[in-house]
Amino acid sequence: MDSHGLSTRLSIETLHGSLTDPAISSMNLLNELIDEYPKAISMAAGRPYEEFFDVRLVHDYIEAYCDHLRRDRELDEAGVTRTLFQYGTTKGVIADLIARNLVEDEGIDVAPESVVVTVGCQEAMFLVLRALRADERDVLLAPAPTYVGLTGAALLTDTTVWPVRSTGNGIDPDDLVLQLKRADEQGRRVRACYVTPDFANPTGTSMDLPARHRLLEVAEANDILLLEDNAYGLFGSERLPSLKSLDRAGNVVYLGSFAKTGMPGARVGFAVADQHVAGGGLLADQLSKLKGMLTVNTSPIAQAVIAGKLLLNDFSLVRANAREIAIYQRNLRLTLGELTRRLGGLAGVEWNTPTGGFFVTVTVPFVVDDDLLAHAARDHGVLFTPMHHFYGGKGGHNQLRLSISLLTPDLIEEGVARLAALVTARLP
Repeated sequence: MDSHGLSTRLSIETLHGSLTDPAISSMNLLNELIDEYPKAISMAAGRPYEEFFDVRLVHDYIEAYCDHLRRDRELDEAGVTRTLFQYGTTKGVIADLIARNLVEDEGIDVAPESVVVTVGCQEAMFLVLRALRADERDVLLAPAPTYVGLTGAALLTDTTVWPVRSTGNGIDPDDLVLQLKRADEQGRRVRACYVTPDFANPTGTSMDLPARHRLLEVAEANDILLLEDNAYGLFGSERLPSLKSLDRAGNVVYLGSFAKTGMPGARVGFAVADQHVAGGGLLADQLSKLKGMLTVNTSPIAQAVIAGKLLLNDFSLVRANAREIAIYQRNLRLTLGELTRRLGGLAGVEWNTPTGGFFVTVTVPFVVDDDLLAHAARDHGVLFTPMHHFYGGKGGHNQLRLSISLLTPDLIEEGVARLAALVTARLP
């Protein structure tokens, strides 16, 4: 059959419905604009700071891990080579080291058997949602707005997502209770609620300690899981305890990422799923079954890089990221200061004031859509992320997200100046 004949059988209507959902393609738009307007200052990408990247570190980290295999695991050279070059166990070859890091940095004490090392945190999200979504009754709750990666994972697993109101203090536990009641009335089954308690993507907001305790109480009373995403918790002026460290009822599945704290190019994340499954061991064991059919295992070489960074810093990523934490705090202060200097006092223009993380949310009295983003890139030389992408197109139409992580002070000053020119030109 020729290619023309095949193309008549393949149409977007006959492929999986997620492929036409705006959430799947939203981030491609930013990449296209970055390529089209390379001189535009990007305040859109939530990427780690790059000044401290050094190829030599990759070699140092791998060698540190190999030394660990020889010294602590007592492997001979053939065993060391096999660990790096072969597939490795599905759950990962560094689960024990991740468990030690969790104790050191987060006060989370879990057995290595409950850790599944994944290809980025994105795979961890997919595995958890795939395991929990049993039939069409199942619902996932998530704050509105929410991280598009979570939305994408839900689409790929045919998981229905119901929004929960988000405030300046993070996800609203009282609205969560209302959504749980609504689901019960409609015969739906809420399996979990996704939450980012620290410097959430996209809003930058965090939950205070009373709100964290209240959320845990709601989860325990209603027997639902909380999927805690903690990608940004290290990067604050003050660190509050994670939900997982406070959890005494076993309701929190912890989703971890080394993209911001280890090395984004390694693509290593993990899930801590120490919940017991009747007739099936740990939830981590069930996630491992799915991973075996999806990615087989996470690259041992990539795991070695992350392991080496942990080993060389006494298992503390807080210690390993001291310079980066200082940079992000500086950039956040500068960005908030420039917003005040350039846009302070303008009617209808406001922004939140996170104390850490990568993101600031700006509200303006006009529509912020993809056409405005293209106009900003073309005519003002600045990029941001329209917030409607994080609401599934159902909100955020007069908001934008700024990312402060990748920029130098000069670029922050110029980027906010260009943004201010765009905003003031649009004001009545």
